[in-house]
Amino acid sequence: MSEGVTQLFSNEYPPLLREIPQPPKHINIRGVMPSYDLKFLTVVGARAVTSYGESVIKHLFKGLAGYPIVIVSGLAYGVDTLAHNAALENNLLTIGVPGSGLDWNVLYPRVNVSLARRILESNGALISEFENNLRAADWSFPKRNRIMAGMSHATLMIEAREKSGSLITAKLATDFNRELLVVPGSIFSNESRGTHQFLKLGATAVTESNDILRALGLVEQTRDIFRADMSEAEIRVLNLVASPIHREQLIEQLALPITEVQVLLTTMELKGLIVEELGFVRAG
Repeated sequence: MSEGVTQLFSNEYPPLLREIPQPPKHINIRGVMPSYDLKFLTVVGARAVTSYGESVIKHLFKGLAGYPIVIVSGLAYGVDTLAHNAALENNLLTIGVPGSGLDWNVLYPRVNVSLARRILESNGALISEFENNLRAADWSFPKRNRIMAGMSHATLMIEAREKSGSLITAKLATDFNRELLVVPGSIFSNESRGTHQFLKLGATAVTESNDILRALGLVEQTRDIFRADMSEAEIRVLNLVASPIHREQLIEQLALPITEVQVLLTTMELKGLIVEELGFVRAG
């Protein structure tokens, strides 16, 4: 065992990691694993990150500051490096999961050894299931991706080409029944073609920090359903259908002429303000 490296066994893993198919037999760790009461967010994306992707990370991470979130990423070039740095800048704990062992002389990429040391100095951790002296190889990156996706409550993908390795982590997140969050990009950018594939398949689009916080259960799932162009009658209906209510009961409580109510409810349904299912009306 290398100096400063210890081992964790399955009963000491993050609880979510124990649930995945074929979890690692043990994990080597430098530093201290953050409390499992925190929310773990894996961040992946392009190595050749664009200025757009860089701006997205800086913007989103500012909105995460102060929340009980641990940022997990792969210590690689591009999005990984930016995610770890943004976590440190916003006083968020972060975990690096390299595609190599944890010996300082093999840690990959070499340019991020200083970043890895900063992560440890900031009470974060480096983890790997590989032998400490194993050098990164093509096969080691997909294997470590399952740990990143498996240990986290959600995975956030920021820019990825059609054949990006980040897509492996995204697919694993969905296989493990984790939340997959995707930042939309330009339809003209090759760096967003991979991310857009998952948006088409139903991944959650992220356009603000609150989208991440909601997915992690750190803020309430609220919607501003009241609009400035709504009539008093429409506002009254929305107050009544805050919880699903039977149509007949709703009509009774509105105490309006039946024809007026029918026109009102039909109009609101066309606007998407309400939905009627099996005789019950709820907010749309």
